[in-house]
Amino acid sequence: MMKAQLPIKRLNLLSGLLAAIIGIIFHIIISHNSDDPKKYFFTLFTVLGVIMVGFANVIIMSILSRLYKPQSKQFKVFRYALTYPVSIAIYLLVWPIIASAANHQWFYDDGRLFLAFVGSGIVINTMILVLHDSVLLYEHKLYTELELSRLKTANAEAANLLLKQQIQPHFLFNALNTLKALYHSDTQTADTYIVHMANFLRASVFRHTSNISSLKEELELLNDYLAMQRMRFGTALNCSITITSEEIKGHNIPSFSLQPLLENAIKHNNFTQQDPLNITIVQAGDRLIFSNNIQRKKIKLDSTSYGLANLAERYKLCCGDDIIIEEDEKCFSVSIKLLKHEDSNY
Repeated sequence: MMKAQLPIKRLNLLSGLLAAIIGIIFHIIISHNSDDPKKYFFTLFTVLGVIMVGFANVIIMSILSRLYKPQSKQFKVFRYALTYPVSIAIYLLVWPIIASAANHQWFYDDGRLFLAFVGSGIVINTMILVLHDSVLLYEHKLYTELELSRLKTANAEAANLLLKQQIQPHFLFNALNTLKALYHSDTQTADTYIVHMANFLRASVFRHTSNISSLKEELELLNDYLAMQRMRFGTALNCSITITSEEIKGHNIPSFSLQPLLENAIKHNNFTQQDPLNITIVQAGDRLIFSNNIQRKKIKLDSTSYGLANLAERYKLCCGDDIIIEEDEKCFSVSIKLLKHEDSNY
């Protein structure tokens, strides 16, 4: 987990800005009431006092942050307990230097002067504390939001990875059963089937943690899976892909988006050579539409977490978009959004 850092530069900048504002106001007031040339030394004392109190606050916070969390009660208690005495001490120690430079007589036994320095230290330190607290509160809010965003991203990636891990066992179960049947009937076809299965599994391994893939890669993966299914079903399965090479190069989609659609169509429909399953994949604007004719199986299959629900969830995790499902008496279609390369940093 990322560790929160004190915004040292911003705190010091705020202290300097406060010193400049108070210095200007003080100089205007004293210039209006007196023409004494020592007013410049008194203005310098005011500005220097605010800056030193601000920097002392930052130094104390830096030391305390090594011992306590900035949002902890101990940090606040020690910060308040230390900064007020230090601020008063700064005014008491800086004043002799400024007074000496201005040839101004002074005595610490002057009760009013002493109380003025004590009061100045308290007031200025209170102002510094309020301003610094506003910065710390803002930084803590940003840090919390960033951590929340990081946790959401990590959870989304973990959920997406878990969902994708469901694909390979499901695929292997069906693929190995088909391979077993092929070796009993046609060993040459079975050998070709293994080549396409190896390509599919290789892509699964290399893109295991990748949420986004190029449309070209996804179509290659689909073609390997389609070739395997054609060996299994022959001419009973038709698939037409109408996408130009330029369109293929310019888009991405979430990994393993197309193969589950083909598998879903095969799973839920009856088809033969006389009544084939016809699948079309076309691009329409910024979406890819996967369609098939409906020849629904009479026996209702048990629903699993794999399939359209899996794809919809992964799609939402990857890019925040919903898949669009449309169905009538003759056709079933799923529309998914195409992502441009520059918009694919999910």
